[in-house]
Amino acid sequence: MLSSKDIVVPNNLLNAALKNKGVKAGIVNAGKPLPMVSVQDAVNKDLIVPIFIGDQKEILKCAKDLKWDISKYEIIHEPIENNTAAIAAKLASEQKIKIIVKGHIHTDVLMKEVLKREYNLLGKTRLSHIWHMTLNKEDKPLIITDGALNVLPNIKTKMHILKNVINFSNRIGIERPKIAVLSATEEILDSVPSSKEANEITKLAKKENLNADVFGPLAFDNSVSKKSAVIKGIKNDVAGMADVLLVPSVETGNGLVKMLIYFCGACAAGVVVGGKVPVVITSRSDEAQARLASIAAAVVALD
Repeated sequence: MLSSKDIVVPNNLLNAALKNKGVKAGIVNAGKPLPMVSVQDAVNKDLIVPIFIGDQKEILKCAKDLKWDISKYEIIHEPIENNTAAIAAKLASEQKIKIIVKGHIHTDVLMKEVLKREYNLLGKTRLSHIWHMTLNKEDKPLIITDGALNVLPNIKTKMHILKNVINFSNRIGIERPKIAVLSATEEILDSVPSSKEANEITKLAKKENLNADVFGPLAFDNSVSKKSAVIKGIKNDVAGMADVLLVPSVETGNGLVKMLIYFCGACAAGVVVGGKVPVVITSRSDEAQARLASIAAAVVALD
């Protein structure tokens, strides 16, 4: 059942990112093979100019193994893994880097530094995570949010997540995204709290006149399948045509994304948005192509 399909980076994401090419990027705890390969790919695509943060000996060894001359790029020597996050956050606060790319470091360690008020990296909305999912080079993406950062967001936080994903959708060329507020049902039921929250978010989005078609609750099938929506008699601007799935919890988003990766060979480009600096927080097990796509997504997300 597991997919053997090669992961490919979608052209729409690369093309959108190239509008901001050559962006300064801090690579946090660089010096491991997978992060270095994806950074090399991003440099070759002219997406970023890296500043490597980590153990200089390991970074140089990795570059040598890749036959990559990195002599013209800055290396900040810091052999202690957890200390590299603070260096990256400080560089971002001083506007010396425009994006932060997670290397071989735990996500919670990195994000704990990014969230510290002393660095002034927070924006007007809450930070949230976006997955840009595609199967093939020319695919229209399915965007899933938030499947990595906000664990069980309340309605207020979900409105921040909603505004962040509308902004990101606009940046990749979706002028008015169709956003399904996901639940286990398309009915509003007291026994399913996420359905009631989805209905409230739909009302708030309309009240605030957001630049998106937002509707919920919708189940997964009638969010993405026109046939399913027709059979169930669901008629609105989102049903069966969703560009974005706004999920009720991190477990839902994480599960959907991982199923698409492992069963379908999807390319999952993940980035934290909503702050002054986009943050790439790929999994340590992610393939180099997904890491490259995530860097592209971060470049797209730049203000």
